[in-house]
Amino acid sequence: MAAITIKDMSVSYNKGKSYVLDKLNLTVKDGEFCVFLGPSGCGKSTAMHCVAGLLEPVDGMIHFGDELMTEMENGKKKTFVPPQERNIAMVFQEYALYPNMTVRKNMSFALETKKTPKEEINKRVNAMAQMLSIDHLLDRRPAELSGGQRQRVALGRALVRDPQVFLLDEPLGNLDAKLREQVRYELKKIQTQLGITTIYVTHDQTEAMTMADHIVLMKDGHIMQEGTPNDLYDHPSCEFVAGFLGTPQINLFTAKVVEDGGKLALDAGSFTLPVPEDMVECLIPYAGKQVHLGIRPSDLSVTESGSIAGQVESIEPLGDAYLVYVRVGEQVVVVKHAEEQAPTEKDLQLVPNPAKLHLFDPETEKRINI
Repeated sequence: MAAITIKDMSVSYNKGKSYVLDKLNLTVKDGEFCVFLGPSGCGKSTAMHCVAGLLEPVDGMIHFGDELMTEMENGKKKTFVPPQERNIAMVFQEYALYPNMTVRKNMSFALETKKTPKEEINKRVNAMAQMLSIDHLLDRRPAELSGGQRQRVALGRALVRDPQVFLLDEPLGNLDAKLREQVRYELKKIQTQLGITTIYVTHDQTEAMTMADHIVLMKDGHIMQEGTPNDLYDHPSCEFVAGFLGTPQINLFTAKVVEDGGKLALDAGSFTLPVPEDMVECLIPYAGKQVHLGIRPSDLSVTESGSIAGQVESIEPLGDAYLVYVRVGEQVVVVKHAEEQAPTEKDLQLVPNPAKLHLFDPETEKRINI
């Protein structure tokens, strides 16, 4: 296995007039499960295709461990190892299984083309099939399998080669919700067991949050923030990150930093909140100015005497909680009410968790309270 290092990598399809990726710098540690996350068109698949050698950047370097895979400068190749010579395995949204071959033959095909001894092939295929719980399907053909079984075969076919790097591009997109959850769990378990350095591309935040050791959240060809799932969720670097992660989305308000009784407060018009002691210092430069205040739905509680007053507009049951939509002034605020009973009152009082307030500069949209 190997770490992946990307340095100053740029991709352009129009000779540098605009960039799909712009000076990307990233390290994926050896054995790490790294998720490239972001909206459509952010450059996440492009970055992965560069790692695979399917796409040449105009600038930048890519290393697998100490081995240089790609070095480009102003569109000129200095070093470029073709994809078939990179010890990688890829799985896409489409399974791309050979329909005329059995599961065993699909899984062993790449090893056979490399002249791997038959005994070794059988050993690897049987071990991987057992790990993926498809050993009872080895003599079937793809048409006889369910979607989830086909995806497991595709994973097994890739992993049986013992790759140095494992690349997955939206691999669960064709599965229904229940199967996605099941295959997601199995994939992460196997990756952990094998210790393969993995890059996984998705726009699905649930997949990223549940599977990743390391999330790289992208937008418009740039990395907006990278770190553990908890880092990005609890300490978003900007409004985009705060809004992209979390279901339902974070509640955002415009508030003015004012003085109230000798102390700083956040005046959002329809409510005022005291500034927590640990946030005072970073807000002093914003005194008399506006900031953006973010409060996640799970960080709002219904109380008898809260600092935010509103009227219930609708309630959605989730089974283990309720989503309560509350009109506060001109804005509808979402509250995740994790109680057995939904609120029965029309008028509600809400209180935020003061330790979980997120503050952003309205011009740069960057986080204020580091």
